[in-house]
Amino acid sequence: MGEDKTAMQVYADIVLPVPFDSFTYSVPASLQERVMRGCRVVVPFGKTKIYTGVVLRTHGQQPQGVEVKSIMEVLDEQPVVNEQQFKFWQWIADYYLCPLGDVYKSALPGAMKPHDEQALKEARRRKPNPLSQEGQTATDFPLCTLNEAQQQAYTEIETAFENKDITLLHGVTSSGKTEIYIHLIYKYMAEGLQVLYLLPEIALTTQITERLHRVFGDKMGVYHSKFTDVQRLNVYKRQISDSPYQLVLGVRSSLFLPFQNLGLVIVDEEHDTSYKQQEPAPRYHARNAALMLAKMFGAKALLGTATPAFETYHLARKGRYGYVQLTQRYLGVQLPEVRVVDLKEMRRKKQMQGAFSLPLIEEIRGALERKEQVILFQNRRGFAHFLECRQCGWVPRCPHCDVSLTYHKKTQMLSCHYCGYVTRVPEKCPNCEEPKLTDVGLGTEKVEDQIAQLFPDATTLRMDLDTAKTRSQCERIIQSFAAHEADILIGTQMVTKGLDFDHVSVVGVLDANVMLNQPDFRSYERTFHVLSQVAGRAGRRNSMGRVILQTRSADSDIITQIAANDYWAMFYQQMQERHDFSYPPFTRLIYVYLRHRDMDLLEHLAQDMAERLRRVFGVRVLGPDCPPVSRIQSLHIRKIVLKLEPTMGVGKVRQALVAIQHEVVAQPVAKNLNVYYDVDPM
Repeated sequence: MGEDKTAMQVYADIVLPVPFDSFTYSVPASLQERVMRGCRVVVPFGKTKIYTGVVLRTHGQQPQGVEVKSIMEVLDEQPVVNEQQFKFWQWIADYYLCPLGDVYKSALPGAMKPHDEQALKEARRRKPNPLSQEGQTATDFPLCTLNEAQQQAYTEIETAFENKDITLLHGVTSSGKTEIYIHLIYKYMAEGLQVLYLLPEIALTTQITERLHRVFGDKMGVYHSKFTDVQRLNVYKRQISDSPYQLVLGVRSSLFLPFQNLGLVIVDEEHDTSYKQQEPAPRYHARNAALMLAKMFGAKALLGTATPAFETYHLARKGRYGYVQLTQRYLGVQLPEVRVVDLKEMRRKKQMQGAFSLPLIEEIRGALERKEQVILFQNRRGFAHFLECRQCGWVPRCPHCDVSLTYHKKTQMLSCHYCGYVTRVPEKCPNCEEPKLTDVGLGTEKVEDQIAQLFPDATTLRMDLDTAKTRSQCERIIQSFAAHEADILIGTQMVTKGLDFDHVSVVGVLDANVMLNQPDFRSYERTFHVLSQVAGRAGRRNSMGRVILQTRSADSDIITQIAANDYWAMFYQQMQERHDFSYPPFTRLIYVYLRHRDMDLLEHLAQDMAERLRRVFGVRVLGPDCPPVSRIQSLHIRKIVLKLEPTMGVGKVRQALVAIQHEVVAQPVAKNLNVYYDVDPM
């Protein structure tokens, strides 16, 4: 006979929203029947804090040498985290080298993690309606008929899925990939399976949501971080109910929802760097994580894009992924004509007005006269990159970060785009008292200002992180421009995504070199992706659009390849360079970051960690070096690079890194050292 559970002291390992794997708590006898894996519990933490955590496991092993606190309360009658989620969380933690607590912090909606007395009281009172997600009942709306090219691609995808779990759909911009997705979703839902449809940006969900609702009605849920806590909670609750959404449309955070029978994962615009979480941890790539999630469910995965990521295309060429091409634009619309304008030549001939060359001005004027629309792309927000005193060269810099402050003319403020520090523009140079500071560089706000001078009768909208901070702001800008309430849309990368506007005939790229000159081995690939995408916004319906690409590198290979939409030439050239210099996909990169307030001490500790890493990984270790921005929020930063063979086991690498990290931080001088990792950095 086994011992009665209620007579034993039971302990539970709890995952909390802090950067550790788990903490052990004792389970009071009155709660032992209710504490189970996957349920939320309320626990004390430290001297005064209260956290909501998730039970990882229960056991009878008393921790030694530490004070064990007791669970205060159980919030759930049934688990809210299922076994597939735990498996996925653990994979994220292992592969991306972060604690399980960081994964939990990202995985559950904020409303499910109350962390103080007031929030806990509200959570107890709240009775969310799991069916309250806005939507409409599915109607008899006959799916749109696929055209010949789309039908062929659809058939080829189905054939590829017979032998491959992952397929790449390589379709030019405006080829109708979304309609193919809809037919695939319909097929899998008809078989009683769930579908996850991932998009890289919240802005993209605005247009696609209405389109999908017309077909799938209230069988579809939408999930992303710009929803309120209650909205996200309702979607989560529905997913653990007896009637979960069959289709979830969302951004990277939707990977963490509790799916029950996932059959298909679609990753649209799979090349997009927005799929990579940068801050905070876990620094995961949603595309790669989505492929692992699909594998765990035995589901199929479809990656769609007009410009595949090199790693994706490489695997497709090797036969690891299925590969389907879609080369025709929907309704036979031609790809836009791309005209390269040499900014150096234009300036020499004095054919520039501000940031605008004469050819671009003429194209904008022609579009406005024809009552058509224009998109202008500049990948920097604010008015100017920085202010400068032309007398002594003084530049206002952030006191907390190693960067100059960006000038925002409308508010007359200087802002740090790394830590958020803001200050007013000084009336004169504090160094030499020169009364005027000169703005240097071009941001979207200055573009808007110059357009108002060149075309005073044109109405403009601006779409960047200053004007589109919230979901409603994003939706308002997109809907207004789609309704032709504005003539010109000015924006950063937010306007390059797969947005569909009927009347855009001209796209202007104001300075392609902003992206080309980034100190990154991916800069050419990323520039091709972004500029090809923004070019694809032109000529979507009745006529061939025009793209004016302004650059100071008019004769470079990458500009020629973009103008010709020659992905293959760009791919082969860049892949040769990556092979020669051992960059992905021929190696796997891990960046090791160290942060500390004391720069000299940080340098010593970074050298120490690099030497310890070399004893294990040898010449695969590079650095330590200063990253381009070497101080953020008053913390100095050093970076160590590991270039590893793709065949090197993840488990052994993690074990070695964790052991070395423990050796370094165990030193008394390393008390406040922060070490973190960026696996497969973008």
